[in-house]
Amino acid sequence: MIALLQRVRHASVTVDGARIGAIDAGLLVFLCAEKGDTAREGDALLAKLLGYRVFADEAGKMNRSVVDVAGGLLLVPQFTLAADTRSGTRPSFTPAAAPADARRLFDHVVAQAHLRHPDVATGQFGADMQVALTNDGPVTFWLRIDPPKPIA
Repeated sequence: MIALLQRVRHASVTVDGARIGAIDAGLLVFLCAEKGDTAREGDALLAKLLGYRVFADEAGKMNRSVVDVAGGLLLVPQFTLAADTRSGTRPSFTPAAAPADARRLFDHVVAQAHLRHPDVATGQFGADMQVALTNDGPVTFWLRIDPPKPIA
């Protein structure tokens, strides 16, 4: 699975003119499932997101996680993170999980996030979303959890 996380002062998602998710200071996370991903990769990615130290401590060092600072977590599905852009000028999305699998994995990560963190909001799978944010820093990281390789 892939996550693009941004430390934000606030972020929101709007669908058809209605705000469906919003957070104040915290992490905006775009999530993408790739072929072969399972709940195990989703759980590992969520654990990494919740523990990733991108917030400043007293000394100004990035040493605190979203859990440490009681920040918001806005999870937004985004299959385009799986794009293969190595050739040509049109991305290929063959690495992305099939829509049904991707929805299942996104829903799994969201459900687990609600169990592990008190301030979780989401985008809407398959919707045309408008995402507004104020990036804090700017601080942006790309994280990836790969499924285990088969033993030959």
